[in-house]
Amino acid sequence: MKGEKVQVEKTISGSQRRKHIIEMLKKSDGPLSGTILGRKNEVSRQVIVQDVTLLRAEGYDIVATPRGYILNVSQDFARVIKTFHTSQQTEEELTTIIDLGGAVLETMVNHKAYGIISVPLNVRNRRDIKVFINQITSGKSGLISNVTSGFHFHKITAESEEILDEIEDSLRKKGMLAEILSYEKEITEIS
Repeated sequence: MKGEKVQVEKTISGSQRRKHIIEMLKKSDGPLSGTILGRKNEVSRQVIVQDVTLLRAEGYDIVATPRGYILNVSQDFARVIKTFHTSQQTEEELTTIIDLGGAVLETMVNHKAYGIISVPLNVRNRRDIKVFINQITSGKSGLISNVTSGFHFHKITAESEEILDEIEDSLRKKGMLAEILSYEKEITEIS
């Protein structure tokens, strides 16, 4: 009986901690690492990882980025676009999208052998671009688009359809917008 009471207290404490994590993520201007969330909640980073899993199961769209967790507050409009460019043009592509008011949430490739591979990107400002480019250029890994010779998809969001149209227009003028082929239509469906 005594053990059950302790378990109930831990459950209540965990529930309160998860509410606090959501509040912290809502108020944060950028990603929060598991270590920081752990310190602020007086638990280990591993407990935070478990909490994030439970929060995702509850329907919270928490995304893990290289710099930490963010609560994905979806903007009104989203679109999947197909682009093509060299590795050296990656920063230009991302900057074009961001400067016009978009955010790049996800990158996907359609590999002939492996199928659709999707990774979160969550680039929302120039600082995010700088961090991403530094990770790619200083690491041992390359861009996911390298496996498909530079062709890839981005899920982008913006405050209006007009902004999304302007982003596509600008990428088209730079020669970076690629045609979506008929067999790729399933990739462009927004979930």
